[in-house]
Amino acid sequence: MKILVMGPPGAGKGSQSAKIMEHYDIPSISTGQMFRDAYNNNEKIGIEAMKYIENGNLVSDEITNEIVRLRLNKEDTLDSFILDGYPRTVAQAEALDDMLEERGTKLDAVINILSSHDVLFERMEKRRVCKDCGATYHLKFKPPVKEGVCDVCGGELYQRQDDTFESVKRRLEIYEDKTKPLLDYYEKKGTLYQVNGMQSFDNVYKDIVLVLEDLS
Repeated sequence: MKILVMGPPGAGKGSQSAKIMEHYDIPSISTGQMFRDAYNNNEKIGIEAMKYIENGNLVSDEITNEIVRLRLNKEDTLDSFILDGYPRTVAQAEALDDMLEERGTKLDAVINILSSHDVLFERMEKRRVCKDCGATYHLKFKPPVKEGVCDVCGGELYQRQDDTFESVKRRLEIYEDKTKPLLDYYEKKGTLYQVNGMQSFDNVYKDIVLVLEDLS
């Protein structure tokens, strides 16, 4: 099963991808997490990517395609994977098609999580992340037991630079301009499935599972 989870920033792509990965035991390819890991490891590709991310901009196609290509070359992605945060432009989608064609395969499904801008602003502005283990919280919907402290490892919680109001606004503008055309791209291929992201996390996941069960 080779699937892509799409949606605007804050729609819950990462959380849903993590749940799918756990349930179906397939590797998740998250460009955002790979860039953050590369940055924390002081790798050149991570440092370059963070220059874009901290300003709420998309990382260049060249850098993003390269980090995905490196990940897809690993053996655990030969049969199954879930893509989170890539592709974000039609050019990246075309590059991904080429990568998969070289391996004699293609995407089975593209799941798009729909959500309104008002909801997305609230989700992202109140999101907090653990500096140590990366666990994610929400001050309204999923607060930590102790304010500012991770329930999992006791690490310090912080607000990511790209979750501030101005950055969120910029990210949504970029999504509308650059990423939304991907929906037309995948709809023409017949692989696009729409899921209502205005529900609870569990109900969104249930709708995604229905899509995946239809594929098997």
